[in-house]
Amino acid sequence: MSSYLSSWLPSWSGTSQTTNAKQTPPTPSIVTTEPVVQEPPNEEEEDDQPPAFPALGSIQRSSGNKSATTGRANGFDSKMMPPPALPAKAGGSSVSSSSSGGLALPPTTTKKPPNVNTKAKARKQVALAPGYGPLDWARLKSSGQDLRGGVTTLLRITPSELKLHNTREDAWSAFGGKVYNITPYLPYHPGGEKELMRVAGRDGTKLFALTHSWVNLDYMLDGCMVGFLVPE
Repeated sequence: MSSYLSSWLPSWSGTSQTTNAKQTPPTPSIVTTEPVVQEPPNEEEEDDQPPAFPALGSIQRSSGNKSATTGRANGFDSKMMPPPALPAKAGGSSVSSSSSGGLALPPTTTKKPPNVNTKAKARKQVALAPGYGPLDWARLKSSGQDLRGGVTTLLRITPSELKLHNTREDAWSAFGGKVYNITPYLPYHPGGEKELMRVAGRDGTKLFALTHSWVNLDYMLDGCMVGFLVPE
């Protein structure tokens, strides 16, 4: 019995020690690693420049340089088809391209518009005597000289009374309901005294509007106003 126990105990103790050894957790160990040093990239492998096109020394590049030089000299590409000739005119002559390679200007088709206002009389500007220009008239107005012919107050003038002032020495005319003494302005009129005397002694509003309606009459003859035109 004792021999049986002695033979069994050693085996059991060895088994328990083996089991305990298997259940013991492993001891953690510290592992040191060296930092990874990256090598600089190879410049030849990362060249992003596109290749030359056409390739250097190729037939396309040599012929392209020749045509570009010729095109700059002549003003056009020698490989392009020349422009077609322009159609001939009605008389039979045709327009040819210029020697420099460009096209000549096409013939104009614009015609002068006809004069539909055949009844209107062409205005003529008369050469005024020295000292009777627009600036001279402006200086005369600002000089303070009497341009109303002795009228001190504005009058109510009827058409019959207006007819009495129709001479070169005493000329009145009505424009827009206002009566002016046009006697001092006769030698300053750009159209001449004869044209201005056409409205002496009567209402010249219509003729003034047909001749030069853009003129500021109120400013030009303000110092010559003598009254207002009233009915009979």
